[in-house]
Amino acid sequence: MVQRILDAGERVLIRHGFSGASTNRIAAEAGISPGSLYQYFPNKDAIAAAVIDRFGDQLSERVSARIAERLDRPAEDYAREAIAALVDALDVHPDFLRAAMEQTPHLGRGSKLVAFEQRIAELTMAYLTINRRRIRDDVPTSVAAWMLVRMVEHLCVRYVLDQPPIAREQFVDETTLLVLNYLRPRAGGRAKNAS
Repeated sequence: MVQRILDAGERVLIRHGFSGASTNRIAAEAGISPGSLYQYFPNKDAIAAAVIDRFGDQLSERVSARIAERLDRPAEDYAREAIAALVDALDVHPDFLRAAMEQTPHLGRGSKLVAFEQRIAELTMAYLTINRRRIRDDVPTSVAAWMLVRMVEHLCVRYVLDQPPIAREQFVDETTLLVLNYLRPRAGGRAKNAS
Protein backbone atom coordinates (compact mmCIF):
# COMPACT_ATOMS: atom_id res chain seq x y z
CA MET A 1 0.00 0.00 0.00
CA VAL A 2 2.84 2.38 0.82
CA GLN A 3 4.37 1.79 -2.63
CA ARG A 4 0.98 2.45 -4.24
CA ILE A 5 0.62 5.74 -2.35
CA LEU A 6 4.18 6.80 -3.24
CA ASP A 7 3.64 5.99 -6.92
CA ALA A 8 0.42 8.00 -6.87
CA GLY A 9 2.17 10.82 -5.01
CA GLU A 10 4.88 10.93 -7.66
CA ARG A 11 2.30 11.16 -10.47
CA VAL A 12 0.36 13.90 -8.66
CA LEU A 13 3.54 15.90 -7.97
CA ILE A 14 4.48 15.67 -11.66
CA ARG A 15 1.04 16.79 -12.85
CA HIS A 16 0.18 19.40 -10.23
CA GLY A 17 3.43 20.38 -8.52
CA PHE A 18 3.74 20.58 -4.77
CA SER A 19 1.30 23.45 -4.35
CA GLY A 20 -1.37 21.66 -6.43
CA ALA A 21 -0.90 18.30 -4.73
CA SER A 22 -3.27 17.26 -1.96
CA THR A 23 -3.93 14.14 0.05
CA ASN A 24 -7.34 13.88 -1.66
CA ARG A 25 -5.73 13.96 -5.12
CA ILE A 26 -3.09 11.43 -4.08
CA ALA A 27 -5.70 9.11 -2.53
CA ALA A 28 -7.86 9.32 -5.68
CA GLU A 29 -4.82 8.61 -7.87
CA ALA A 30 -3.96 5.60 -5.70
CA GLY A 31 -7.56 4.39 -5.84
CA ILE A 32 -8.01 4.50 -2.08
CA SER A 33 -9.97 6.61 0.39
CA PRO A 34 -8.30 9.57 2.11
CA GLY A 35 -8.84 7.73 5.40
CA SER A 36 -6.79 4.79 4.13
CA LEU A 37 -4.04 7.16 3.05
CA TYR A 38 -3.92 8.74 6.52
CA GLN A 39 -3.21 5.33 8.04
CA TYR A 40 0.20 5.52 6.34
CA PHE A 41 0.97 9.25 5.97
CA PRO A 42 -0.22 12.19 8.11
CA ASN A 43 -0.20 14.79 5.29
CA LYS A 44 0.99 15.63 1.79
CA ASP A 45 4.34 16.88 3.12
CA ALA A 46 5.10 13.41 4.47
CA ILE A 47 4.14 11.81 1.15
CA ALA A 48 6.21 14.30 -0.85
CA ALA A 49 9.19 13.77 1.48
CA ALA A 50 8.93 9.98 1.08
CA VAL A 51 8.67 10.27 -2.71
CA ILE A 52 11.67 12.60 -2.82
CA ASP A 53 13.60 10.29 -0.49
CA ARG A 54 12.91 7.36 -2.81
CA PHE A 55 14.18 9.46 -5.71
CA GLY A 56 17.31 10.35 -3.69
CA ASP A 57 17.94 6.66 -2.99
CA GLN A 58 17.64 5.86 -6.70
CA LEU A 59 20.06 8.66 -7.62
CA SER A 60 22.53 7.49 -5.02
CA GLU A 61 22.41 3.91 -6.29
CA ARG A 62 22.94 4.99 -9.89
CA VAL A 63 25.74 7.50 -9.29
CA SER A 64 27.73 6.64 -6.16
CA ALA A 65 28.99 3.24 -7.30
CA ARG A 66 30.16 4.57 -10.68
CA ILE A 67 32.07 7.37 -8.99
CA ALA A 68 33.50 5.32 -6.12
CA GLU A 69 35.07 2.88 -8.59
CA ARG A 70 37.15 5.65 -10.15
CA LEU A 71 38.82 7.34 -7.20
CA ASP A 72 42.26 6.35 -8.48
CA ARG A 73 41.70 7.56 -12.06
CA PRO A 74 43.13 10.73 -13.63
CA ALA A 75 41.03 13.85 -13.09
CA GLU A 76 39.68 13.86 -16.65
CA ASP A 77 38.39 10.28 -16.40
CA TYR A 78 36.96 10.80 -12.93
CA ALA A 79 35.21 14.07 -13.82
CA ARG A 80 33.85 12.78 -17.14
CA GLU A 81 32.43 9.63 -15.53
CA ALA A 82 30.93 11.54 -12.60
CA ILE A 83 29.23 14.02 -14.92
CA ALA A 84 27.98 11.31 -17.28
CA ALA A 85 26.68 9.24 -14.35
CA LEU A 86 24.78 12.20 -12.93
CA VAL A 87 23.24 13.15 -16.28
CA ASP A 88 22.21 9.53 -16.87
CA ALA A 89 20.62 9.26 -13.43
CA LEU A 90 18.80 12.59 -13.61
CA ASP A 91 17.54 11.97 -17.14
CA VAL A 92 15.65 8.79 -16.17
CA HIS A 93 12.56 10.83 -15.27
CA PRO A 94 12.91 14.57 -16.08
CA ASP A 95 9.30 15.38 -15.19
CA PHE A 96 9.79 14.03 -11.70
CA LEU A 97 13.15 15.79 -11.43
CA ARG A 98 11.34 19.07 -12.03
CA ALA A 99 8.82 18.25 -9.29
CA ALA A 100 11.61 17.15 -6.93
CA MET A 101 13.56 20.37 -7.46
CA GLU A 102 10.41 22.36 -6.69
CA GLN A 103 9.81 20.42 -3.48
CA THR A 104 13.37 20.05 -2.14
CA PRO A 105 13.53 23.49 -0.42
CA HIS A 106 10.45 22.53 1.64
CA LEU A 107 12.11 19.36 2.94
CA GLY A 108 14.97 20.92 4.88
CA ARG A 109 18.41 19.44 5.50
CA GLY A 110 17.19 15.93 6.34
CA SER A 111 16.06 14.80 2.89
CA LYS A 112 17.78 12.01 1.02
CA LEU A 113 18.50 14.38 -1.87
CA VAL A 114 20.58 16.40 0.56
CA ALA A 115 22.15 13.15 1.80
CA PHE A 116 22.91 12.24 -1.83
CA GLU A 117 24.66 15.59 -2.30
CA GLN A 118 26.66 14.97 0.85
CA ARG A 119 27.66 11.47 -0.32
CA ILE A 120 28.88 12.84 -3.65
CA ALA A 121 30.75 15.60 -1.80
CA GLU A 122 32.42 12.96 0.41
CA LEU A 123 33.48 10.96 -2.65
CA THR A 124 34.77 14.14 -4.28
CA MET A 125 36.74 15.03 -1.13
CA ALA A 126 38.19 11.51 -1.12
CA TYR A 127 39.18 11.91 -4.76
CA LEU A 128 40.78 15.30 -4.12
CA THR A 129 42.65 13.95 -1.10
CA ILE A 130 43.93 10.85 -2.91
CA ASN A 131 45.03 12.92 -5.91
CA ARG A 132 46.25 16.00 -4.04
CA ARG A 133 49.66 15.95 -5.74
CA ARG A 134 48.15 16.17 -9.25
CA ILE A 135 45.66 18.99 -8.73
CA ARG A 136 45.60 22.46 -7.24
CA ASP A 137 46.39 22.65 -3.58
CA ASP A 138 45.73 26.33 -2.91
CA VAL A 139 42.19 25.77 -1.65
CA PRO A 140 40.95 23.56 1.20
CA THR A 141 39.62 20.20 0.01
CA SER A 142 36.22 20.85 1.59
CA VAL A 143 35.89 24.14 -0.32
CA ALA A 144 36.91 22.56 -3.63
CA ALA A 145 34.50 19.66 -3.12
CA TRP A 146 31.61 21.98 -2.29
CA MET A 147 32.30 24.16 -5.34
CA LEU A 148 32.65 21.20 -7.71
CA VAL A 149 29.61 19.28 -6.50
CA ARG A 150 27.32 22.32 -6.63
CA MET A 151 28.62 23.46 -10.02
CA VAL A 152 28.27 20.04 -11.65
CA GLU A 153 24.93 19.33 -9.98
CA HIS A 154 23.45 22.64 -11.10
CA LEU A 155 24.66 22.29 -14.67
CA CYS A 156 23.43 18.69 -14.95
CA VAL A 157 20.01 19.50 -13.50
CA ARG A 158 19.61 22.49 -15.83
CA TYR A 159 20.79 20.41 -18.80
CA VAL A 160 18.17 17.73 -18.15
CA LEU A 161 15.36 20.18 -17.39
CA ASP A 162 16.07 22.84 -20.04
CA GLN A 163 16.99 20.39 -22.81
CA PRO A 164 19.23 22.91 -24.60
CA PRO A 165 20.32 22.20 -28.18
CA ILE A 166 23.59 20.70 -26.95
CA ALA A 167 24.44 17.08 -27.63
CA ARG A 168 24.92 15.00 -24.49
CA GLU A 169 28.58 14.22 -25.30
CA GLN A 170 29.32 17.89 -25.92
CA PHE A 171 27.68 18.81 -22.61
CA VAL A 172 29.78 16.19 -20.79
CA ASP A 173 32.94 17.40 -22.58
CA GLU A 174 32.30 21.08 -21.79
CA THR A 175 31.40 20.43 -18.16
CA THR A 176 34.47 18.20 -17.78
CA LEU A 177 36.58 21.08 -19.12
CA LEU A 178 35.11 23.43 -16.49
CA VAL A 179 35.97 20.93 -13.73
CA LEU A 180 39.50 20.40 -15.05
CA ASN A 181 40.11 24.14 -15.29
CA TYR A 182 38.98 24.52 -11.69
CA LEU A 183 41.31 21.69 -10.59
CA ARG A 184 44.31 22.92 -12.59
CA PRO A 185 47.16 24.11 -10.35
CA ARG A 186 47.52 27.86 -10.23
CA ALA A 187 50.70 29.56 -11.36
CA GLY A 188 53.25 29.16 -8.59
CA GLY A 189 51.18 26.34 -7.02
CA ARG A 190 52.83 23.28 -5.54
CA ALA A 191 50.86 20.55 -7.38
CA LYS A 192 52.87 18.24 -9.63
CA ASN A 193 51.89 16.35 -12.78
CA ALA A 194 48.45 17.91 -13.21
CA SER A 195 46.02 16.00 -15.36
